[in-house]
Amino acid sequence: MTRPITAGIDGSDESRAALAWAAREAVRRDLPLRVVHVWRHERHEAFGADGPDGRERPGGREDQARWVREGVAAAVREITERHPALEVATEVIEGDPVDLLVPAARDAEMLALGSRGHGAVVGFLLGSVGQQVIAGAERPVVLVRADDAPSAEAAGREVVVGQQGEPDDSAAALRFAFEAAAARRATLRVVRAWSLPPVFAYSPGSLKLLDDAGGLEPFERKALAAAVAPWRERFPDVPVVEHIELGSAGQVLLELAGHAQLMVVGRRARRTAVGARIGSAAHGVLHHAACPVAVVPHE
Repeated sequence: MTRPITAGIDGSDESRAALAWAAREAVRRDLPLRVVHVWRHERHEAFGADGPDGRERPGGREDQARWVREGVAAAVREITERHPALEVATEVIEGDPVDLLVPAARDAEMLALGSRGHGAVVGFLLGSVGQQVIAGAERPVVLVRADDAPSAEAAGREVVVGQQGEPDDSAAALRFAFEAAAARRATLRVVRAWSLPPVFAYSPGSLKLLDDAGGLEPFERKALAAAVAPWRERFPDVPVVEHIELGSAGQVLLELAGHAQLMVVGRRARRTAVGARIGSAAHGVLHHAACPVAVVPHE
């Protein structure tokens, strides 16, 4: 089954940037583009309101729905003018954004969203809607800021991906990153951040592994090489830089974000009493990286 690149839009500058990014990605990968606008009926003087008998007043729900559809059509026209050969489908849905965007992601190769929306995805990064969409999505979600431009891609900047743990722990993120780099003919920088563990964290087994590796940094370097090796074989044409650095994962990735055209982070969502959490590294990168950020669920 061919999965489309899906863009969730809401009329904001951020979502228009996400739509433009998704269109370029669809062209690069020779995939169709699906544009989804999730909206809610707002009782606002600009649109009127339902009367006390529940009947539609002029400028009420139907006018608002027509305004939304016209906005989507205008956005799609702009995309098809830039990419006339691109296959584009649109869907305008009224309802809850989380309930509808999560299934939209499930059927897509990836879901692109503006990093700060107004309306359907209000408070995307800081509020509950964004975290729920990211945590609930079974496919990668790409966050795009309003000032994103294709110039970063044309400048040949790197794709950057974070790797941690055992090879299987980052397999999904590495696959996505290698595919993205291959589609762009870009260099891929694979980053493994490490820190000095407390003395009491060492066990006899871990000490032996460190001794065999020759120390902490060589151990981390070998771990990164082992994680990357199968993907190098699958994507032999992708130039790869293996990057080891002492520090927190979020800090190290953010230092590299300024030179990246795309940042890829994995996530293992956790449910807590205060809602979904997506991990400190992903959370920090989402808040502060200027480049588009792809959040890839662990397999």
